[in-house]
Amino acid sequence: QVELAESGGGSVQAGGSLNLSCSVGGRFNSVGGMGWYRQAPGKEREWIVGISSQGKERYKESVKGRFIISRDNAKNTVNLQMNNLKPEDTAVYYCTADVQPYPGYQFAGHWGQGTQVTVSS
Repeated sequence: QVELAESGGGSVQAGGSLNLSCSVGGRFNSVGGMGWYRQAPGKEREWIVGISSQGKERYKESVKGRFIISRDNAKNTVNLQMNNLKPEDTAVYYCTADVQPYPGYQFAGHWGQGTQVTVSS
């Protein structure tokens, strides 16, 4: 089985920073693309940032310049440094990763349990 675990969420005032982390656990062969989604109350879950296995980054326009994604392939982890947080960033943040369970198998998407980020004005 493969499990993703997020941590680092919390409450912060506007302009503050938080760092989220996500680790991939269990048995698997390799990890492909990784990223983060978020879901605010009453809203659909939205993609905000992704990073390929080679380190190529892509950001949702609203977080570009404020959020930085990084990964450690040796540790199978991905981080999200969030700076200059705004109230509209308030949401549950979910880590996602494409994981190949065994050599030659197809990659499959996995999700973490989510971590709450609350930004007050």
